[in-house]
Amino acid sequence: MLAAHPHWRDSRVNRRLLAAARAVPGVDVNDLYGTYPDYAIDVEAEQRRLERAQLVVLLHPIQWYSMPALQKLWVDEVLAYGWAYGPEGIALQGKDLWLVATTGSPESSYHPQGYHRYFFDAFLPPYEQTAALCGMRFLPPLIFHGARSAPEAEVAAHVEVFAQRLGSYPNWPEMDEIDACVACPVPESDRPAESDDIGKVVERVFQTTMRRGLAATTDGSA
Repeated sequence: MLAAHPHWRDSRVNRRLLAAARAVPGVDVNDLYGTYPDYAIDVEAEQRRLERAQLVVLLHPIQWYSMPALQKLWVDEVLAYGWAYGPEGIALQGKDLWLVATTGSPESSYHPQGYHRYFFDAFLPPYEQTAALCGMRFLPPLIFHGARSAPEAEVAAHVEVFAQRLGSYPNWPEMDEIDACVACPVPESDRPAESDDIGKVVERVFQTTMRRGLAATTDGSA
């Protein structure tokens, strides 16, 4: 399970979900902000952890309609081309992805007449497509709205549901009705540039800029 919260001490719900996950036998819990306070992600180590898992859980608060910054960096670096997607990128195929998230705003605010203007489902496609591109099945998300103001009884009940679901996976009643992942093959012609190629481009731009800067300095002092 990948848990990401920039300020755990200020968390009212996610912190309790994290503790509940740690109490479930067999669950590998990775607190990203605790593991990588410097944002220097060990990509190979993270990929090895993913290879051992059948269920990948993303636990975090929704921030600006998406995931926290370190979680996004983790996705960018760990779910690499040629490993997680694209030709030969089959490491995650057949696994499940489960989003467990909280919002500070109440559910009523996610409405065409609310201040978020859309139902919450409108913000889920990036998660669903990330799963699809990696050959994973996107399980029904578990979302808790109004984390800042929800009654204590609702928070406790939600944590209990989460722990029960996590501990009983994959024996969920609806599992057989969930569609298999959609195939999203990426042609080699769309392959991202190699890091070495990017480095060469950056170096050329730097050298060109330096030459122009020197020329401008020379012209200015003439």
